[in-house]
Amino acid sequence: MSRGSAGLAVAIAILVCAASPAGAETIAVFTKSMGSPIFAALRGGAGVAGRTLGVQVVHYVPSTPDSVPEQLKLVDDAIKDKPDAIVFVPVDFTKAAAAVEKINAANIPLINVNERLAGGSILGYVGIDDTALARDTGRYLIKAMGESGGVVILDGPDSNLTAKGRARGFSDAIKEFPGIKLLAGKSGNYARAPAAAVTKELLRSFAQIDGILAANDPMAIGAVDALKAWSRQARVVGINASREVMDLLKSGEVLASGDYDSFAQGCLGVEMAVQNLRKAATPKEVMLKPVVIDKTNYAPFDQPYEKRQCPTLAGVAAQ
Repeated sequence: MSRGSAGLAVAIAILVCAASPAGAETIAVFTKSMGSPIFAALRGGAGVAGRTLGVQVVHYVPSTPDSVPEQLKLVDDAIKDKPDAIVFVPVDFTKAAAAVEKINAANIPLINVNERLAGGSILGYVGIDDTALARDTGRYLIKAMGESGGVVILDGPDSNLTAKGRARGFSDAIKEFPGIKLLAGKSGNYARAPAAAVTKELLRSFAQIDGILAANDPMAIGAVDALKAWSRQARVVGINASREVMDLLKSGEVLASGDYDSFAQGCLGVEMAVQNLRKAATPKEVMLKPVVIDKTNYAPFDQPYEKRQCPTLAGVAAQ
C-alpha cells in the first residue's frame, strides 16, 4: 500500500489485517472521513466481517474530511496496490464519476455502500432508505407525545443527500397526525454546536416546544444542550444510533434514534465483495430495514465494534 497521502489509512489497515491468513483476498474500503462516528461504525463492521471471512481489509480515508480530490488520489493509491475488490462510499456521489471510471478501468470489482453512486459499473449496493428511517423515527416521537403538540425539525445541510431524505421523512410523519403542528424547521448543519445555537433561537421564538426531530445524533445532543441551558423540556429524537448518543438514550434525555446501521453496511459490503470473489451468488441490492433504537434495545449498540456481530446477507434476506 502507498504511504504518501494514505499514511493515516495505513495505520488502521495494519490493525485490521494483522490476523488475516497469508494469501487472503484483500478488500479496500473507502469512507468519507476519519472523525465521523457513522464511518467509524462502517469501518468497524468491515473489520469484523473481514476477520470472520478470513480476508484482509484495508481502509482508505481522506485525511481532510469529505475531500473529493483526496479520495480520488486514494483511489489511485488503491489501484496501484491491486486489491481484489473495493467497497466504496463516495465523498460526494455527484462528483465520484472519475473515481468510479478508474476503478472500472482497472477491472476491480466494485461494491457501493451508503450513498448510492450516480453511475458506473457496480456489482452490488448496500444502503438504507433515509426517508423511511426518518418517517419511522418521527412517528416514534409523535406517538410518545400522545399525537398532539408542537414540534421543530433540525435539518442537515441543504445539499446533503441523506439530509434531504430525512427532511422528507420527518415531514411525511408530521402530515400523518392532525394533532401535530410543525412550528419551524432549520438547519443545524449535522453538528452539535450549530444545532444547540439553532435550538436556543427556537426556544426564544416559541414558549412551548413539545418535540424536537433532529436529523442526526450530534444535532439531537446539541438540542439537549440547549434545553438544559434554558431549563426547558421537550422530547428529542435523533438519527444514526451512534455510540455517542447511547448515554443520553439510557438517561432518556434523547428519547430514541433511528438506526442508520452503517456498521451493518460495512459488514454486508465486505461480505458481498467476498462472496462475489468466491463465485457465490450475491444480491444486486440490499436495503436495510429501518429500526428505531431506545432504552429498551440499545445494548448491542453500546459496545466496541469488534465485540459486535455482523449480520449476514442470508440473514438479511430472510427477514
